Amino acid sequence: MDPLALDRQVCFALAAASRSVIALYRPVLQPLGLTHPQYLVMLALWERSPRTVSDISATLLLEPATLSPLLKRLEAAGLVTRARSATDERALDVRLTEDGAALRARAEAVPPQIVERLGMPLAELERIRDDLTKLIAAATVEA
Repeated sequence: MDPLALDRQVCFALAAASRSVIALYRPVLQPLGLTHPQYLVMLALWERSPRTVSDISATLLLEPATLSPLLKRLEAAGLVTRARSATDERALDVRLTEDGAALRARAEAVPPQIVERLGMPLAELERIRDDLTKLIAAATVEA
C-alpha cells in the first residue's frame, strides 16, 4: 500500500468531510441570517454570555484576528454587543442582545435538520463527534 495515497490521508478525509458537512449547514443557517462561523460563535454565547473575546477564541480554536470580523458582523446584525470588561480593561466582553438570545429558539431546529440531511443514525454521528473530539485533543497537545 502506498502511504502517500490520497485516500489513506487523515488530513484529506477531515478536510473533505469538513467542507461537505459545512455545506449542509449553509441552507439551514441562511434563514437565521448566520454563516457557519457565526453560528459557532452564537453557540458559544448561548452556552454562556457574556464571554471575553479570548475565551471565545480559545473555545472555538480560532485566532482572535479571525474572530474579530465575525463579532463585528454579529454586532452589526444586532445579535451581540462588545464592550470593555468592567473587571479588566484589556479584555473585551461579548454579550448577547435580546435578539441574539431570542434567536436560540429558532436555532434549536438546526441540529435535527442536519441529522436528517446526513441520513445517518444519531448514535453513529455522536460516535464520530466523540472520535473527532479525541483527535482534536491529540492534535492540540502542546509540544
